[in-house]
Amino acid sequence: MLPFAKPTSSPMRLWAISDLHLAIDVNRAALRALPARPQDWLIVAGDVCESLALFAEAMQFLTGRFARVLWTPGNHELWVSNGAAGPASSVAKYAALVQAARRTGVLTPEDPYPHWPGGVVVAPLFTGFDYSFRPADIRREEVVAWAAEANCVGADERLIRPAPFVRMDDWCAALCAAAEARLAAEVPAGAATILAGHYPLRRDLVRIPRIPRYTPWCGTVRTEDWHRRFRAAVVVSGHLHVRRTDWRDGTRFEEVSLGYAREWDHARGIAAYCRDVTPGGGG
Repeated sequence: MLPFAKPTSSPMRLWAISDLHLAIDVNRAALRALPARPQDWLIVAGDVCESLALFAEAMQFLTGRFARVLWTPGNHELWVSNGAAGPASSVAKYAALVQAARRTGVLTPEDPYPHWPGGVVVAPLFTGFDYSFRPADIRREEVVAWAAEANCVGADERLIRPAPFVRMDDWCAALCAAAEARLAAEVPAGAATILAGHYPLRRDLVRIPRIPRYTPWCGTVRTEDWHRRFRAAVVVSGHLHVRRTDWRDGTRFEEVSLGYAREWDHARGIAAYCRDVTPGGGG
């Protein structure tokens, strides 16, 4: 049975998808064909698109399809270009994206965490990356040149501008500290969580053999143990365009990317790529 098949009576479900890349025509058309699930929730784990206007349009569409939508940013949403209209820094663009999401009723990493029935806390995260997913013998100052040897330098080097932070490392540190503090303060004692972000929380989940030296742009070691510390039942991520399920310490890790046009079966539609991450079931 495909994920969005419609039985006569179905329980409320929590779905997740990422890397919609709506600048691609076929991806955008496929999103418009997504059937409604008006009793269910949807997590959108980043890389919706680069355009603020298209992002707002997509969020408006999805809130008409689901009872609740949660979004967390990917790297593509944060890209800014010379001479382009709109925010001049990625930090300012993120603030604009949060406001656009809120206007459509979408929850962001800056909003109170919603509780799934049964008390599971669903936490959208924005953690970023800090180049710490790199070999132990490669220094931070060497990492871009090391990646360039294999033609694996991320476009983020050109298109993410973290001002007023000096480097992405600094913004990542601030983002992680803020998220960590909120999780510690706002998740009730003993409550389980679903942690959802664009970037993998653990380096050992990054397996991208086509671009093996891209790992420095894939997350931070700061989040390595968050699934244990915050009692995650499921951790959702995207970014890698390698859909898979992994288990660590009894926690299910779901990479839920759709991806570029060549990376998914158009005949199946986007619904088939929405992963069921409902606590205690699905998969």
